[in-house]
Amino acid sequence: MPWATPSLRDVRAAVRDYVRGTLPGADASIPNSVLRVMSDVTGAVCHLTLQYVDWLSKQLLPDTAETEFLDRHGDIWLTNADGTTGRKLATLASGTITLTGVAGTIVPQYMQLARTAGAGQSVSYETLQQITLAGEVPNPVTIRALQTGTIGNADAGTLMEPINPPQGLDGSATVVQLYGGTDDETDDELRARVLKRIREPPMGGDAYDYEQWALAVPGVTRAWSFPQEMGVGTMTLRFMMDDLRRDYGGFPQPDDVAAVAAYIDTVRPVTVKDMFVVAPIPYPVNIRISYLDIDNMSTHGAIEASLLAEFYNRQKPGTTWFRAWSDQGIMNASGVNAYDLVADDVPMPSNGYLAVLGDIVYG
Repeated sequence: MPWATPSLRDVRAAVRDYVRGTLPGADASIPNSVLRVMSDVTGAVCHLTLQYVDWLSKQLLPDTAETEFLDRHGDIWLTNADGTTGRKLATLASGTITLTGVAGTIVPQYMQLARTAGAGQSVSYETLQQITLAGEVPNPVTIRALQTGTIGNADAGTLMEPINPPQGLDGSATVVQLYGGTDDETDDELRARVLKRIREPPMGGDAYDYEQWALAVPGVTRAWSFPQEMGVGTMTLRFMMDDLRRDYGGFPQPDDVAAVAAYIDTVRPVTVKDMFVVAPIPYPVNIRISYLDIDNMSTHGAIEASLLAEFYNRQKPGTTWFRAWSDQGIMNASGVNAYDLVADDVPMPSNGYLAVLGDIVYG
């Protein structure tokens, strides 16, 4: 059994017994006596020391370390794609917007713009180049966010307001593309990377190395390697960006694939004949649940959340989705006691496909 810190009462009792055993005739159990007070104070100090040792023992290993010590483990074990060590820090979104206005109007570099994000929060941006408007036609200009994180990303067509615009510039800008902003890596994500690095040490370019190289790129949350899939001497890598590409179900977009491939090209062995970095293809798995004992919206929401977690934790490209995994996901949901699942195992057509939760039908 794991060691546990004794209670304060037990430590104080142990100190009193020690005093009684080492000082003949002394009794540290008499209330309000000097020996009782000294024994209890000593016991309290010992108890605090044991609590600290118990806490410190958890920081020595990454699977139980808290944030500050987990960051130290990360700094020791991990090197990221941008050359930093440890936790992947939040990045700035960047992309392109279009501006319109009077022909000949000069839009300066570093002109600021703003838009309203969720919860009424304002996000600031700046232009990265000076341009001269060609007239009322949309004029493209590159921008970047001034605040790190996913909050800086925006969908195409989103409107922004220039701050202190030059005379002749129209009052709004339109987003063409704006992405790449990632949040700080969470403790759970960092812990998983540290443990993966320890359990699967670098081997000069084996399958696990490719997965760890992909995970070093900001935004990448899961990665899988497939040696020899495209022939002898080849390596195929598939990955997901569950947070950054949440609007796409976590599936990376072409620019993401290019960024991961570019980084891996800088670290992979030159002896690999061909390397293929590709996004998985979603393969929806529909689930039909009947005779649910508590059939309401609250239970439906809990089932969906639990199944999504099950798909995230269990599935990898090319792996059959087993009926038992659906059962486990449903049973783990709060409020579920009895139901009937109408489903079979769902094999994937090839390694390129990744099972994802499809439609959940009740009744």
